[in-house]
Amino acid sequence: MAQPNNFGFGEEAALLKESARKFFAENLPTDALHELVASDPNPERMTQSLWKRDAWQQMVDLGWTMLAVPESAGGIGMPVVAVAGLTEELGRAAFPCPLLPTLNATYVLAACGAQAEAPLAEIVEGLSATLAVTNAQGSWDTGSTDVRYTDGKLNGTACYVQDARKVDRLLVSAHSDAGISLYWVAADAPGVTIDPDAIVDLTRDQAHVSFVDVVATPVFDDGVAALDAAMPAIWTLAAADMVGAGEWQLQTSVEYVSARKQFDHALGFFQAVKHPLVNVMIKIDEAKSLVYNAACALDNEPDRARQYAHMAKASASDMAGFASGRSVQSHGGIGFTWECFVHLYFKRQKHSQVLWGDGAWHRALLAEALLGTAA
Repeated sequence: MAQPNNFGFGEEAALLKESARKFFAENLPTDALHELVASDPNPERMTQSLWKRDAWQQMVDLGWTMLAVPESAGGIGMPVVAVAGLTEELGRAAFPCPLLPTLNATYVLAACGAQAEAPLAEIVEGLSATLAVTNAQGSWDTGSTDVRYTDGKLNGTACYVQDARKVDRLLVSAHSDAGISLYWVAADAPGVTIDPDAIVDLTRDQAHVSFVDVVATPVFDDGVAALDAAMPAIWTLAAADMVGAGEWQLQTSVEYVSARKQFDHALGFFQAVKHPLVNVMIKIDEAKSLVYNAACALDNEPDRARQYAHMAKASASDMAGFASGRSVQSHGGIGFTWECFVHLYFKRQKHSQVLWGDGAWHRALLAEALLGTAA
């Protein structure tokens, strides 16, 4: 099936994206974001999970957490291209919340079919979730996990768990008699210990989660198949988040170099300043096109979705690193200070750049898929 015009980004998707931009701007403008998550510049401070729970509840009430839940499970079932638009605005605002982890968990659960009906119902009710599927080595291979399920209980540790301190539920992959299976666990269940990681990203938190004789609800026996089916959507949304953050970096940098003067000219007058920012714009446009191409493929050309999602995440990861460097450099000396807001996005982008695989990793998998052993 050929892709529709404009990637299938219709009126409903546009309205969702516009309303999300207004919501984030009203509830947490950049100065308020900085005050919330960066009030303490002490490098030895304890890691914190700082976010606006009241704003999160509003997002739940708006139905954003169930956008990816299929209609058959009681959700809204919006196309991925619409969810990508929302995620782009999430990245533009660098909004601290468990929306992206919840959407990721939703796509995995949706791939489990009818067996995931109960967990999906909890998401529809407003509960948040995140994936606990990564081992201590940080492998993004869906078959890599250090958790085991024996005698009806989980034991082991899942690492690099995103926004673990913000969520209500954990979707855990673990070794079982059936292979790698998926389990649904309350984040505050007895035997669950969430140990925060010290990361530079102030807008999100990360943790390793330990399980000691934790009673869990089995969801799906073939966890690798469900994770593999959901990964293109997860990569695409991660790329959309980076595109939104990159757009903020570009806009903020252009505003600064247009207002700041040197030698009786705005900084943007000089080629050494304007040309790198033009390159940022080009990289953002490339990544954004690939993001919506991948999202559209998930909706209309599922056979090509994985290939296109690799392309989107690789491009967005490279863009995130480049845009971050140029945003700091274009702000000159002030760009390196704690008071300048660009460091929030720099750190978020560097986190996102490697989350779910960096550009080199995705290009290697893409080459393997297209060229086989020749790659």
